[in-house]
Amino acid sequence: MDWPAYSLDLNPIEHVWDMLGRRIAARQPPLTCLPEFRRALLDELCNIPQDQIDNLILSMPRRCKTCIASSGRHTPY
Repeated sequence: MDWPAYSLDLNPIEHVWDMLGRRIAARQPPLTCLPEFRRALLDELCNIPQDQIDNLILSMPRRCKTCIASSGRHTPY
């Protein structure tokens, strides 16, 4: 299947980046320097629950079917 231009939801890493971004944003107190940010990124990446990654992988066939049904246009994911 060609990669539809409007279907970024088919790129699983985008969802992982979103998870990571939300985890970083929720940190208290907020990060104040680059070394802190670097450590936090590694820490949060290692702590994303494996079941969330597994669910993302298992959702890919459904996402592809939805994308095909919408002719590559926007999907609700």
